[in-house]
Amino acid sequence: MNIEIKNKQGERLDYTFHAGDAKSKDLLVIGHGVTGNKDRPFIVTLATALPAAGFNVLRFSFSGNGASDGKFADSTISKEVEDLGAVLDALTAWNITYAGHSMGGAVGVLRAAQDTRIHRLISLAGMVHTRDFAQREFGEVKPGQGSMWDNEACPLSQAYMDDLGRIGDVLACAPHIKVPWLLIHGTEDDVVPIKDSRDILARANKASTQLVEVVGSNHIFTGEPTIEIVKIASHWLLRH
Repeated sequence: MNIEIKNKQGERLDYTFHAGDAKSKDLLVIGHGVTGNKDRPFIVTLATALPAAGFNVLRFSFSGNGASDGKFADSTISKEVEDLGAVLDALTAWNITYAGHSMGGAVGVLRAAQDTRIHRLISLAGMVHTRDFAQREFGEVKPGQGSMWDNEACPLSQAYMDDLGRIGDVLACAPHIKVPWLLIHGTEDDVVPIKDSRDILARANKASTQLVEVVGSNHIFTGEPTIEIVKIASHWLLRH
């Protein structure tokens, strides 16, 4: 794949394409979480493993993250929803499954609830209660002065905090998602608690939504759980 993807601000979005079955028009698009990028180890493992089963995969970095254009301080959930829309605009020839990790999971829910170009949805430790997350993780950090988890490359902005507070949660989107939806969440996740996935499952369309709880796994599926989510995602994609 050799295309340029830019958001509405004209910022180029960095991506890596992994070819699977050349005859297939199905494409798994993977978006990362806050402070992450397309090269997060478990995302790379997922993206490189699935083509062996025939799946085409594209992993990308939201604007302001990784090698994508833009400023990290401008990154918000709302802007990333627009970024995902720009990715979909560039991939009109494909049948898209979107998989989002953490905050990228909230981005996917918000986009899929309004955009029929997402044919299947996967939430990987997906953030649901956005206001609660912002206050729990960064409530004691002063926007404009402090950083996320003491990472100086990831300054905490007032725009980010305001956006997560305004959204509040993405629960109301759940009934509007009619496509097959897989939620995967680790039981030992201390960044986005598994309660987020359980809460949104309760509001989702039961016939098309499945939650898989990965016992003992943390937020980034370190170690053996990474291999497990590859198997879970692969089997689910084959069924749908």
